[in-house]
Amino acid sequence: MAAAPAPASPALRRWTTDEVAPAARLDYWVGAICEAFLEMDCSSRVATTFDGVLQSLPVAGLSVNQVRASTQDVYRTPAGIACSRQLPFYLIAQAEASWHVRQDGQVAHLRPGDVVLVDSARPYELHFPEGVGCVSLQLPRAWVGQWLAQAEAHGPRVAWRDQGWGQSLGALAVQLARDPASAQALPPALLSDHLGALLSASLESPLGLASATQGLHAHLSALMAARIDQRSLSAQALADEAGVSLRTLHRAFAAQGSTFAGTLRQMRLARARELLRRPQLAHVSVAEIGRRCGFADASHFARAFQRAMGLCPAQWRRG
Repeated sequence: MAAAPAPASPALRRWTTDEVAPAARLDYWVGAICEAFLEMDCSSRVATTFDGVLQSLPVAGLSVNQVRASTQDVYRTPAGIACSRQLPFYLIAQAEASWHVRQDGQVAHLRPGDVVLVDSARPYELHFPEGVGCVSLQLPRAWVGQWLAQAEAHGPRVAWRDQGWGQSLGALAVQLARDPASAQALPPALLSDHLGALLSASLESPLGLASATQGLHAHLSALMAARIDQRSLSAQALADEAGVSLRTLHRAFAAQGSTFAGTLRQMRLARARELLRRPQLAHVSVAEIGRRCGFADASHFARAFQRAMGLCPAQWRRG
């Protein structure tokens, strides 16, 4: 029997002003951003020499959009909102230049690596005085509602690149701004969960959520610790066992300033360190220790251990 064909990769869509004459480039660009995103107006002080490229890659119900273009000002107006069939959120970050956002009478001045969440259901302005080199992640409203308790809070909501989990979210956003195809390095569902957990941890204060979720976090951690030898342990399986929704599980970890994946990795490495130091297990191979701690294979275990400890497992055991 012939092997089934591999599933096709999501189609990357691309728009470039190179397709039209210089005099028509800004008009072309306005059409491109309306087609790729939603109804918006755009102006530029360099209209006669405007240049831009936009790439859009769908991933797990989200959309990763890379924009590289000349200086511009983008306006989401009430008229544009009235014409829109969908009203997603956008998570936007510049890789190299400063810029600012205005929404609900509030202005956020952003540096490279700062990440802002804007709601397309309300008017906003995006100003790029030094040009555009950004990622704009299109997030469905229902998806954002699964991760944020106050999804429709007013004003631009910023995850600062040097504060808390904003550091991790900013690093991810900058990576996608430079190479949107890197989003395909992770399974789509895992990328979606990872992004959602970072968004929740970055934009909603862990202190405000901790009192309601601390007990659940402890319970989930105990269940996880008892099952770290299971390679296929997933957030959904743990949520099902605890009798909570996947959203509730991720919010419980976010309230403690962590994520499911990060906690599981730390637990597995801590368990591996313990087993490697037990004299009665000196005859057990390093690969078997990794298997008992839930690592997929010996090479994966060795790489993860080396990154965390600075030593390979065999060196750690001898030390």
